Amino acid sequence: MLQKILLIEDEPDIRKTLEYNISREGYDVVSAPSLSEGRNHLNSGSFSLILLDLMLPDGSGLDLCREIKSDKEKVATPIIILTAKDDEVDKVVGFELGADDYVTKPFSVRELILRIKAVLKRGERKQENLEVQRQFGELLIDVDSHEVFVNEQSITLTALEFKLLRQLVDRRGRVQSRDQLLSDVWGYSADVTTRTVDTHIKRLREKLGSMGKYVQTIRGVGYKFTRTPE
Repeated sequence: MLQKILLIEDEPDIRKTLEYNISREGYDVVSAPSLSEGRNHLNSGSFSLILLDLMLPDGSGLDLCREIKSDKEKVATPIIILTAKDDEVDKVVGFELGADDYVTKPFSVRELILRIKAVLKRGERKQENLEVQRQFGELLIDVDSHEVFVNEQSITLTALEFKLLRQLVDRRGRVQSRDQLLSDVWGYSADVTTRTVDTHIKRLREKLGSMGKYVQTIRGVGYKFTRTPE
């Protein structure tokens, strides 16, 4: 079955170019020129990935990104943001909302396709069934359902935050550099700054509440998850 990609982009030339080239790679592409039409497609079906422009005629793509990542049924759907904005603040906001990647216009179509494949590959990696992924003190991770619980309370994580948490827990006790996390969690040698990792770590700690203290900063090196709970 073809993987289905939703492209929300208001510029006709860019939309047609991407439709053609992405389809040639074997993906089923559905496109929309506005937020409203994009929402209609999302309400009528599921997608393997969303390519989302930020500056749309009827609003900001960040609003839709926020909606998707707040929806328990759609939160695992990866999002790659497409925009002419290259301000670092916009990138950080996008990542904080749960976007999986960020591509600034003008961009190479080939590079975008490589990024699409990298993001989709992350979602296809086989899930390991190690006991530590299931329980760590008051932290419970359900790999199959992508659910996380702290003190039996459900914690809503984006797909990327879930992968970051699993990466840290799987390698508990081992320090991981920011570059290593970018490569292993984001799926490629990203050209985004290591500040992206810091932003996600901060957000993850906040969501984990009392368990956030086990995500430790190793100054000048990176991060690690404590080997054992107190």
